[in-house]
Amino acid sequence: MAVPCTIATNQGAATLQGLQCIVERLFNYIIPFAGMAAFVVLIAGGFQYLTAGGDPKKVQQAQGVITGAIIGIIVTLAVYLIFRLLGLITGLDLLRFEIPG
Repeated sequence: MAVPCTIATNQGAATLQGLQCIVERLFNYIIPFAGMAAFVVLIAGGFQYLTAGGDPKKVQQAQGVITGAIIGIIVTLAVYLIFRLLGLITGLDLLRFEIPG
């Protein structure tokens, strides 16, 4: 049975359930945030490309930004899909962090 996600203390000392809450929240926020950040960088790279004005250095720099953003999106999706695939193979929900209590 899952323990509600509250940081429990024992006379001022942190417990393992507190760590469980922190890791669970990180999993819930980091992967979507990474995807959104890569998308914003992709938009910024597109804007740089449009405003390069034909300058080869600026065009090359914008293409580098766009390439990096696309790689970031692919890596973010790959991490999520690998976690889901491993979950299907092992039967464990790897995106849900739980410390047995």
